[in-house]
Amino acid sequence: MQVFLIRHPVPAIAPGICYGQLDVPALEVEAAAAALRTQIDSRHPLFSSPLQRCRALAEALHPAPRFDERLMEMHFGDWEGQAWEAIDRRALDAWAADLLHHVPPGGESAATLQSRTVACLDAIAGEGHAACVVVTHAGAMRAALGHARGLPAEEWSQLKFAYGACVSVQWPGER
Repeated sequence: MQVFLIRHPVPAIAPGICYGQLDVPALEVEAAAAALRTQIDSRHPLFSSPLQRCRALAEALHPAPRFDERLMEMHFGDWEGQAWEAIDRRALDAWAADLLHHVPPGGESAATLQSRTVACLDAIAGEGHAACVVVTHAGAMRAALGHARGLPAEEWSQLKFAYGACVSVQWPGER
């Protein structure tokens, strides 16, 4: 199955804030949708994170998007809503030392993020679609591409995606 992974538009939150699963709106949704319409086929089913920064774009791109919580961003727990620079340096260092398995207080690990993202995409593939569109977050995109391409966490965790970016991947991919 061909999957078009799309990152949500710029969130309406100050730069430098850890926002993870905070439900913040997106800016310039229609401009992002207009640019993306040239890259995707609206006849493909569209799946989306239910968070409003994804939901608004999904609804602008497709008449009947389907929402799935497994496509949400990584949950950063107690860090969400804080400036990254205000988070205890030792806590950030512990996270950096074990990117895949460290769990921020009250949050989830990158391994958990990847597991739920992969489970969601596997379920979508099981529906028999030739292609689909997925509106999600950078973390879920990293996790999906890492899995599909067989990348170690040290590599997939460093992948970068612009707001509104669209990346195509074959699912389940060449492992």
